[in-house]
Amino acid sequence: MMDSMFDIRYLSADSNNVEPDDLPQTKEPIWILGKKYNLAQDLERIRRDITSIIWCTYRKGFVPIGDEGLTSDKGWGCMLRCGQMVLGVALTRIHLSTDWVWTPETRDPTYLKIIQRFEERKQAPYSIHQVALMGACEGKEVGQWFGPNTVAQVLKKLVVFDKWSSLTIHVALDNTVVKEDILKKCTINNDRGDTSQASSSAVILDWLPLLLIVPLRLGLNEINPIYVEGLKICFQSTQSIGVIGGKPNQALYLIGCVDNEVIYLDPHTTQKSGLVENKLTDDQKEMDCTYHCKYASRIPILAMDPSVAV
Repeated sequence: MMDSMFDIRYLSADSNNVEPDDLPQTKEPIWILGKKYNLAQDLERIRRDITSIIWCTYRKGFVPIGDEGLTSDKGWGCMLRCGQMVLGVALTRIHLSTDWVWTPETRDPTYLKIIQRFEERKQAPYSIHQVALMGACEGKEVGQWFGPNTVAQVLKKLVVFDKWSSLTIHVALDNTVVKEDILKKCTINNDRGDTSQASSSAVILDWLPLLLIVPLRLGLNEINPIYVEGLKICFQSTQSIGVIGGKPNQALYLIGCVDNEVIYLDPHTTQKSGLVENKLTDDQKEMDCTYHCKYASRIPILAMDPSVAV
């Protein structure tokens, strides 16, 4: 039913020229992934930037995964897809730019390399196959639902095997960010291999871009209102790439906020599997468009599940 409602909402907005209810009529600033917008002046730019985010959803018809031979992640893969979206934004910022814009005509080879990493192929570094099978190492069998911390731990392990991504992931546990741990992961020193900040003679040759994920619980069964302002600040940071969260038992990729609502991309629609490859054929161009959502959605912050990963 959710998939049908999703399709109806998007089809009606396009076919009948009905203005979608993706953003509220407000004079309050709108924040998307660390950028501040004014609705009256920036509506088209907001939608352009949202559409440029790599959107990952349920897929069907892919190569079977696991002992049960699952060929779709519908009903169990929403948190995995949210993790893919976070990683997609991180790779876009590192290898393209913060202000990079996608259009249906985009054939930038770097962009295509990023998309290919999320395709439904066993060989793709961040495919549903790789994420689900690595999840089994974290105690989640293929087809089981992940929590925000589990998907963070899976991404942390997968990125090690993808040298092209040039990214390291650190998951801060127990609500604590230890600076020394991050420096050790991100600094590449001289050939003595000394990553200690205490060594004044060590020469830092490079800095590996960092995706920092902080799993949090912002209440027991619902969001505690004392955390609302802090959550808003997370969306306003220029380095923010959103929050993995959602409603109870329904994972969403939270990309921004306006007033007391969060703006999100929803993975809960099932699309066919296929390859973008070099985006030369009509089928490949059509498949590329399935990785970009025309409109975001929104819910009240207090309607969120309290378990999140920032």
